[in-house]
Amino acid sequence: MSLVELREQVAEANRGLAAAGLVTLSFGNASGVDRERGVLVIKPSGVACDRLQPEDAVVVSLDDGSVVEGSMRPSSDTPTHLVLYRRFGSIGGVVHTHSPFASAWAQAGQAIPCLGTTHADHFAGPVPVTRPLTGGEIAGDYERETGEVIVETLEDLGIDALHMPAALVASHGPFAWGADAAEAVTNAVALEAVAAMALRTLAIAPEAGPIGDALLARHFGRKHGPNAYYGQPAGS
Repeated sequence: MSLVELREQVAEANRGLAAAGLVTLSFGNASGVDRERGVLVIKPSGVACDRLQPEDAVVVSLDDGSVVEGSMRPSSDTPTHLVLYRRFGSIGGVVHTHSPFASAWAQAGQAIPCLGTTHADHFAGPVPVTRPLTGGEIAGDYERETGEVIVETLEDLGIDALHMPAALVASHGPFAWGADAAEAVTNAVALEAVAAMALRTLAIAPEAGPIGDALLARHFGRKHGPNAYYGQPAGS
């Protein structure tokens, strides 16, 4: 993929977040990475997602976070994206939103339980919530530390980043990722849907328990991994 194509994909991803109702005002961002060139492309800080054009996107060095191309300041969340790309080589796109239902779980400091098959189609278990950042982490390199606490949370679970393509940052909101920016948006849409379903399910039946392990594994496995059979073969 050329850098021009990546800029277009990232602009489309940011607009997709707005079209899906996942962002309000300029509260959110999407990025994509080009590992061969050693750069990521991300929305500029304070620019509304629905107005982003490819030429507005900022190109940032994956190595040191410096701006390689672009006249505007990159998103303030760029250091978080950088940490995730550096740690998880399988991901190609990252999004951050303040979508209402997922953010509500984040603000409550609770993981989103896996209560049914819709959740299991996208996430191989409960969507985790991070620990709260310490005072020192907040006072220091806050956005980088936000990425580090996401990494810490996933590593504690011992799960592949593409099997759990989202996490909730305590008191903050959701981050999601995928093989590219478009897939990261899809996962953010799915995250908001299952966050809403879980909240409503527990409002109806507070005693509702998690989906059984066998049903979770079957639903996740039919969409992901070597034995996946949902949808059409690639190239068809």
